[in-house]
Amino acid sequence: MEPTMRGRRWLARASLSGAAAAVLVLGVFAGVRTFALLGVGLAGLAVTAAAVWWVLSRRGVTRFLAAVLALAAPVGVLVAYTRAHLTWVVVVSITLWFLAAGAGRAALGPRSAAPPPTDRPPPTFRHPALIMNPRSGGGKVGRFELRERAEALGARVVLLEGPEVIDVAALARTCAAEGADLLGVAGGDGTQALVAEVAAELDLPFLVIPAGTRNHFALDLGLDRDDPAKALNALSDGVEIQVDLGRAGGLPFVNNVSFGAYAEVVQSPSYRDGKTRTTLELLPDLLLHHRGARLTARADKEEFTDPQALLVSNNPYGANDVAGLGRRTRLDGGTLGCVGVRVTTASQAVGLLRGRKSAGLTTATAMTVVVDADQQLIPVGVDGEALQLSVPVHCEVRPGALRVVVPRRRPGVYRERPPLDWRLLARLGLTSRH
Repeated sequence: MEPTMRGRRWLARASLSGAAAAVLVLGVFAGVRTFALLGVGLAGLAVTAAAVWWVLSRRGVTRFLAAVLALAAPVGVLVAYTRAHLTWVVVVSITLWFLAAGAGRAALGPRSAAPPPTDRPPPTFRHPALIMNPRSGGGKVGRFELRERAEALGARVVLLEGPEVIDVAALARTCAAEGADLLGVAGGDGTQALVAEVAAELDLPFLVIPAGTRNHFALDLGLDRDDPAKALNALSDGVEIQVDLGRAGGLPFVNNVSFGAYAEVVQSPSYRDGKTRTTLELLPDLLLHHRGARLTARADKEEFTDPQALLVSNNPYGANDVAGLGRRTRLDGGTLGCVGVRVTTASQAVGLLRGRKSAGLTTATAMTVVVDADQQLIPVGVDGEALQLSVPVHCEVRPGALRVVVPRRRPGVYRERPPLDWRLLARLGLTSRH
């Protein structure tokens, strides 16, 4: 339940009071040492960020020493505060800041919420067809008895079995030709996108069953990823919403398309078996020596020149996310999000702490994004699937192209925390009208 206007004013006053108390605690109990405390804390934060950059961009002994430094820096800050007998002052001040931030965001919250997609009653499904990958997500199809539960609801289930490569899109078309009035997938996001493309083309409702490893698309639809069987409730008690669908180089995507460093990493044959190890092994060459293609991109009027990593998403990620890799507040905005990262020094790595104001980070929204490179074929990750595409790669969004059926009762979509606007909080909390 959202707070009333009166409640929001009191939350704003609580936020302002908490922020003032945090400063007063430092001023009263630390005195002139307040500036030293702030200096030590900021220095520790900068050293930690630089050390993390060296961990990612170096190998061997240098990486080991950088990892030690990344752990030692915050410990050193804590020791400095303890020796000055000011640890409790810092803890109390930080706690007050967190309380002030929470109250402030609660006061501003309703202003930042994106309107939810308009839902409508779906048609009655007489011949739903669900494609299930029994290997996806470590065997979630079997573990949650998805096949048995779907068949009990009257759905036809087609399993992706056998060692041979299966054309999932062709299989979905066959199901539609045989009379399916709904297409659904229990699998990862890559498989979801292939069948979603067919459903959009044939104007059929689409059901997402989060049986993959991450299932970011299901998460942003507000589905329960911990229990994929709950998605089947949409067949008997669901609503239909319309969301956007992306396309890159002629291929569909529901989440994002990655270029540069991340796309290079996922191309490695060892990536699936050891993602962390493979990433740490390849990143130094990708970040420092810029192994691989040199990219350029254009998102409407925004130019991206030689980014080390580029991410194009079906609707932009949240504005509070530094790298644009978190959650999307909506899937029906009719735009692509584009995030480019270029970091070559430790100081630029520290600069990423400024978030989207960082010089190493470029963001844009656009209906189309065109990615080019200095070589004809470039590695691309399409919803996490490693591919090679010819340049230029044209990315586009198709607004409202996909009819998705979701359970009426579900956890709900992500609502981004609003940025703290202290001037707005002051107007809200210190005036009788707003």
